Amino acid sequence: MAAAPADFIRAHTRLAAAPHVPEITLHLADDVFALWEQMEAELGRTGLPPPFWGAAWAGGQALARYLLDAPGLVAGRTVLDFASGCGLVAIAAAKAGAAAVTANEIDEYAAVAIALNTAINGIDVTCLPADVLDQDPPDAEVVLAGDVCYDKKMADRVLPFLEKARARGSEVLVGDPGRTYMPKGRFEALAAYDVPVPEMEGVDIRRCTVWRLP
Repeated sequence: MAAAPADFIRAHTRLAAAPHVPEITLHLADDVFALWEQMEAELGRTGLPPPFWGAAWAGGQALARYLLDAPGLVAGRTVLDFASGCGLVAIAAAKAGAAAVTANEIDEYAAVAIALNTAINGIDVTCLPADVLDQDPPDAEVVLAGDVCYDKKMADRVLPFLEKARARGSEVLVGDPGRTYMPKGRFEALAAYDVPVPEMEGVDIRRCTVWRLP
């Protein structure tokens, strides 16, 4: 019998601080691809989505760092963290004083990882387990997205969603580690960081930028 998602996550990750955001502790995998193989083996299924929730990706680390260093952006405001992954950015927003934080994810295991990680950090975050990209953006004064332009298909879906949120009055910030499909000309840079990245990235450090949609 396959382990329940929470048990699986506890068994195959370790508690560690995100390198660029040492204030936040997460369930992190040493190797996301090995974790993926383990999931498929234990569940007896192939074609599962990659367990992106098992890593603190560089774009998310940069965005989380920015929020903790400039808490006035989210303090007292409602926040949506789109494609939250492990919940790092959502946790940072809550730590920075957001009035309410919603972490959006479509992966069942990510939703459980977010719950585990928020509990570890003593943070209250609501998880929205849905594909919101073909809907009107949820009401939020600030919309955050860490490392969401990693392939063209994803970028083509995400950017209209973010632009719609901005048109409705949300502040929109994206953390990006130089992905090919990030349309930098449509954003303005707020900050840049050199961020340690997971081993599977192939480099030790990535230059990451926090972008704002004007």
